Amino acid sequence: MAGTKAGGMKAAATNKAKYGDNFYARIGAAGGQKGTTGGFYANRDLARIAGARGGRVSRRTKKVVVSDDTDLQDADADLQKAA
Repeated sequence: MAGTKAGGMKAAATNKAKYGDNFYARIGAAGGQKGTTGGFYANRDLARIAGARGGRVSRRTKKVVVSDDTDLQDADADLQKAA
């Protein structure tokens, strides 16, 4: 049964019986806590810079808001005041 879905389920049942129901949660948590060198862990500033670059080149289209004319007139007036 090695390498089959049924074999995997049987192995999972055996691991849970031997080591407890939270066996996979424990090994997953341990693996996540061990790594300290990969990714952006060591350099938070680099992570911020890379995120900003990704945001600038985003392929997502801008949301278009349809409104009535009074809103546009108010926006135009606000722009004129700011300029």
